[in-house]
Amino acid sequence: MKRLLSLLIIVAIVTFAGFKAGVWWLTDQRMAEVRTEFAEAGVLERGSIGSSMDGRVILKQSQWQNFRLTQPLVLGVVEFDAGSPLALLTTLANPSPLPASWRLVVEQASMVLEPTMFRNWVTAGAEAESRLSPLVALACAPDPRQQLGSGDLMRMGISAIRGDLLLEQQASGLRAEINTAATGSLEVTWPGARVALSGLSTTLSSSAEPVSVTFRDAGLMRRLSAYCAREAGQEVSEWAANAVSALQAGLQARGFQGSDQLLALYRQWLMEGGELIFALEPSSATLGIPVRSESEPALAWPVSYNGAGVPDVYLTEIEAPTPQLPLEVMEPVVPREDPGVQRWYAEELENAQTWIGRQVRVTLANDNQVVGRLVSVGERELEVSRTVAGGEVAYPMLIRAIRQFEVWRRGRPE
Repeated sequence: MKRLLSLLIIVAIVTFAGFKAGVWWLTDQRMAEVRTEFAEAGVLERGSIGSSMDGRVILKQSQWQNFRLTQPLVLGVVEFDAGSPLALLTTLANPSPLPASWRLVVEQASMVLEPTMFRNWVTAGAEAESRLSPLVALACAPDPRQQLGSGDLMRMGISAIRGDLLLEQQASGLRAEINTAATGSLEVTWPGARVALSGLSTTLSSSAEPVSVTFRDAGLMRRLSAYCAREAGQEVSEWAANAVSALQAGLQARGFQGSDQLLALYRQWLMEGGELIFALEPSSATLGIPVRSESEPALAWPVSYNGAGVPDVYLTEIEAPTPQLPLEVMEPVVPREDPGVQRWYAEELENAQTWIGRQVRVTLANDNQVVGRLVSVGERELEVSRTVAGGEVAYPMLIRAIRQFEVWRRGRPE
């Protein structure tokens, strides 16, 4: 009996050590494959590997640095639960197909914000994108082309995006949850769907059922609308009306007209936020928002706002206007500089860094002018400090929205 007990203990120790070593090695191999697969997009650091005998593998302090972004995404804990030790080993040995049921949990995910999150080559490439008007345009400055960015979030007191993620595959379908500390939560339920590692298109075509989406903003929209309206020098209602007009223009450029209820819902959401529940269809060109016609006048999008249903939310197909190319801006005539006269002289934006601390005058594309002390120059924007009520307020402006940059100085000798 004593010999049998000793044998069982040895077998248990060997099994435990073999399981741990096998999970570690297989996880390391799979993470190396993922790192190679996404090497052109960024750098993946897997962190430390742990496992549990109930069928879980755990990564700690993993990190993903996308080449397009200036800050990495840090993942404190990543846990994959296959349901059993055998299912875990089988999945790690051959990830395709995934088990019938599994669970992925990401905890303590975070990304620190910077005033400029996208690298300059990304923003330069964005200028060449489609000329169609954007559907969502949230202006946070007197120039309507200066849209909400990471710098605005930082000035609102949001220094980082932090939260947790749950992705659960069940026999009935797919469920996902994202919960963040200051920017709300998102819940997604997709009946009949299955995640396929072979590609996103395979996953999107795995179910014809609509996706149920629940979004809660946690008070973010009230803060955001109040901040952007203040920066734009408008009332909140006027700022929201301008955002609705931008949505209308974006829809019309794509050949659609939003219903009055759709536009009213968007306006209310921008000003008050709250809870939105709606359904999406990934295979639909309009993501499931119905397009009414004379033959089907009763179609409407099922939307719930703060627990109450919203009727008559739909699109109507119209003829899209012909896009017009913007007129080229004429180069200003540069006057001869007089060394004995101190006045405004035009300078190249590329050399703006050399004038930090000097008095400058910036003319925006909409003819608005900002005069003040040049504080900083970044890849996407520069900041001019103005004296207000005895103090200084930094005013950020997108470089691409600047038409003319001038410096108060004496002329150079010819």
